[in-house]
Amino acid sequence: MDDIRKQFIKPKKINTNRLLLRAMSVKDAVDMYEYAGLPKVTEYLLWAPHDNLKYTKNYLKSVESSYKKGEFFDWGIELIQTGKFIGTCGIANMDLPNSTAEIGYVINPAFWGKGYASEALKAVISYCFENLNFNRVEARYMLGNNASRRVMEKCGMRFEGIKRDGLFVKDGYKSVGTCAILQSDYRRIRHI
Repeated sequence: MDDIRKQFIKPKKINTNRLLLRAMSVKDAVDMYEYAGLPKVTEYLLWAPHDNLKYTKNYLKSVESSYKKGEFFDWGIELIQTGKFIGTCGIANMDLPNSTAEIGYVINPAFWGKGYASEALKAVISYCFENLNFNRVEARYMLGNNASRRVMEKCGMRFEGIKRDGLFVKDGYKSVGTCAILQSDYRRIRHI
């Protein structure tokens, strides 16, 4: 775990064709609040919409502090062409004894349907296998969020099943689907 923490004290920048994945900072507050304050963004997430810009700034201050301790494993997603901050992608949970990472992502709805989520997710999956040597990378989605499942499958993850009423979120129990990719799958797909 210490090796992983060290890598995220100052997260490595990751470039894709259109995106820069980088550490988040308070300067991203306006762009983040643009989507984090929307109920439709958080409908299938564990957190509620941000109440105001001050809340987002405070959240990002806590993220900066967590980076310094090596306790936060998400990247901000920036459009290379414009510098616009459009979302986040990273590791939500780790099960080190079983060499498994759970990853998650959120994108500003103004940029949905353009392939940015899958582009960022592919980069994070690659980082998990190439830099952190995980054997398994998984992601979960709440039933009804079919777009999120499609993103996962587009990135080579396979649907594994549904945990009925597996999470109590906000107002009740939610059924959760899981998709995953193994390092062996990743190596095979990468060479096709």
